[in-house]
Amino acid sequence: MRMRNWMTSCLAIVATGAFFACGPAGDAGEQDDAGMSAAEEAAEGPSNPRFGVWQLESDNPPPFINIMTYEPYGDGGMKITVASTNADGESNEWSYVTMFDGEFHPVEGQENAETAVEVIDERTNHILNARGGEVYQVIVNVLSEDGNTINNEYRRTLEDGTERVSHAVYRRIE
Repeated sequence: MRMRNWMTSCLAIVATGAFFACGPAGDAGEQDDAGMSAAEEAAEGPSNPRFGVWQLESDNPPPFINIMTYEPYGDGGMKITVASTNADGESNEWSYVTMFDGEFHPVEGQENAETAVEVIDERTNHILNARGGEVYQVIVNVLSEDGNTINNEYRRTLEDGTERVSHAVYRRIE
């Protein structure tokens, strides 16, 4: 539970900016008027708008490529696989599963890594990446209104206490 408590605190910190119009981490499990939680709505069946194949927008010349695949997993979950090739032609692949409940699951292809995903609303997820039991990065993952773009904001606190923020845009290719 140490990571869950850290995650709630971390999400509260991330949610303080105007860009992050969301409540505390616990809100993802609250029931709406129809009786479904935000996590159940966002993960519901094959209609999940994130299912598909996404390519990172990049100015890097080939052979660089980064492809993210979202596919159904279990009863309402998702499996995320990232396959990339760097500028030197070296390939890498890793994946994880989520039930959108904020629980950490191991990342296959990355030693001592775990990831947790929590639904904030129908278009926004918070993804927490941990190594050796310590969260090192929070990603705010936002699906565009038309469902064809995912914008990721990566927030990482460095050892000296400063925060580094970067962005990536993925476009739907399938």
